[in-house]
Amino acid sequence: MPSELDQRLTATTARVTAPGTPFEIGFLDRSGALLPVFAEAPATLPDLFAKFCAEHGDAEFLVDGDVRLTFTQTRALANRVAAGLIARHGLRCGDRVGLAARNSANWIVLYMGILMAGGSVALLNGWWTGDELVGGVALAGCSLVLADPARTDRLAGVASAVQVVCFEHGRPETGLAAVLDSGRASPRLPSPSADDLATIVFTSGSTGTAKAAASDHRAVVQATYNFGVASQVVADALTPAGASPVPASALVTVPLFHVTGEIAVFLQSFLIGRRLIIMPKWDARDAMRLIEQERITFFAGVPTMGVEIANHPARRDYDLSSCVTFVAGGAPRPVQHLDDLRGSLAHAAHVFGYGLTETNCVGSCNIGDNYAAKPRSSGQASLPLAEIAILGPDGASLPPGLRGEIAVRSVCNIREYLGNPAETSAALRDDGFFLTGDLGYLDADGYLFVVARQKDIIIRGGENIASAEVEQALCAHPGVSEASVFGLPHARYGEVPVAVYAIRDGHRLSEEELRAHLEARIAAFKVPVRLWRENSALPRLGSEKIDKQGLKARYSRDWEGAKGAL
Repeated sequence: MPSELDQRLTATTARVTAPGTPFEIGFLDRSGALLPVFAEAPATLPDLFAKFCAEHGDAEFLVDGDVRLTFTQTRALANRVAAGLIARHGLRCGDRVGLAARNSANWIVLYMGILMAGGSVALLNGWWTGDELVGGVALAGCSLVLADPARTDRLAGVASAVQVVCFEHGRPETGLAAVLDSGRASPRLPSPSADDLATIVFTSGSTGTAKAAASDHRAVVQATYNFGVASQVVADALTPAGASPVPASALVTVPLFHVTGEIAVFLQSFLIGRRLIIMPKWDARDAMRLIEQERITFFAGVPTMGVEIANHPARRDYDLSSCVTFVAGGAPRPVQHLDDLRGSLAHAAHVFGYGLTETNCVGSCNIGDNYAAKPRSSGQASLPLAEIAILGPDGASLPPGLRGEIAVRSVCNIREYLGNPAETSAALRDDGFFLTGDLGYLDADGYLFVVARQKDIIIRGGENIASAEVEQALCAHPGVSEASVFGLPHARYGEVPVAVYAIRDGHRLSEEELRAHLEARIAAFKVPVRLWRENSALPRLGSEKIDKQGLKARYSRDWEGAKGAL
């Protein structure tokens, strides 16, 4: 039976999206399926930037250390970047540009400028090694890469024919000097269409090979609008009657190169006029300092971040009362975490969401009292655009209570995996549903419960790690005969990668040597925190595949002692 909060949320959504409102709903026919869309939304991301930067004007938008920019100033800088990319670097409409950097105001200005120049922006994972960055650049088909000094140094050590332009963080006038135009006779900027490629975001596949998830402008704009409506609906439902609205501000803790940071935090802020306070690196104490200092109202991160704040020994030293919403997603959350949050941050509404790179973060959301009542659920489908189905082996929808594969349908879904038609056709059905590879069920009220992942992916603190990729790196050592990588639970990160391996006859191999081998080949967060050596071949199933589940069960018994590795 729908809760009282469910009824309020449904009624508010209907009111906010009614005919004649800015969020009026229309429909788009896609392969015979009528998908809801925001009829009055801008067609493209540059149109969205223009509309809302004009609307919010001189309101403060970005805070990055001592850099403070209004909406108007941010768009003006992005316009100069766009002109500079065309005039100085020969960017043409449709070209793909890689963006490789940590979070900063300049990252945001460059993202906007690339799109305003008619390019598509490839959000390269800032934690990747040089080899991984070059692989992402090649997969996305980038003709140019904009990178900060740390990522430029990594790329410099790897052979690549693509031009890399280095920019700095800090003051935009100096940090972006390599791409800003002179301000004289700026070229006319192109006008992309809703169907043109806008963004490329990378996601690990079960094979260990990164996939480049490509979205058109319509998908990203519509996803942004869906989050904007959700924020308005939730605020209306949870704000006491007669309370005065408080200027919205968010702490940017998650990487902007992931869809949560890109869409749910950054792009949504255009719609609601929200100020963004940017953290270059996560630190719980510094986050509390910024929440108090900047009177931040909204916090979003992987589940472990909120818990670090809730359980921090200095928690009572900071006034966090301004932050009335704590949102988490990207990894499973133990029920105990919610208890910790509600105890330490009782004044706030706690929210948990489910979304994927391929759905542009749109999926489901569990809010406030509903989340407290069903703490193991990821909530109902994110209205008004998202639809969630549970599919059986034959592809048909299953009734409530039965487990199957979770599928998400909306206009926000990606268009394709670049250069990978087989994976694209396997994941995107003709009727518009994206097959997530996750197993779950819906209850009678439409609440989603994620049970397991079919894809062999480890989620460490919100960061996806493909087991197969780490296994391949292990087996690249001449002394390793075979390896199995899986995740084990961890209080801070949700789960972390561990590995079991066997060595070849006649080889001697220390753990230190193997760890150094891995650190030279894969990003640090992918390196297993524990390496267990078997003295014989790894156990097999009847199919002759390695018995990963059996290994996981056996080594789980030794896991408590291994946690000290972190």
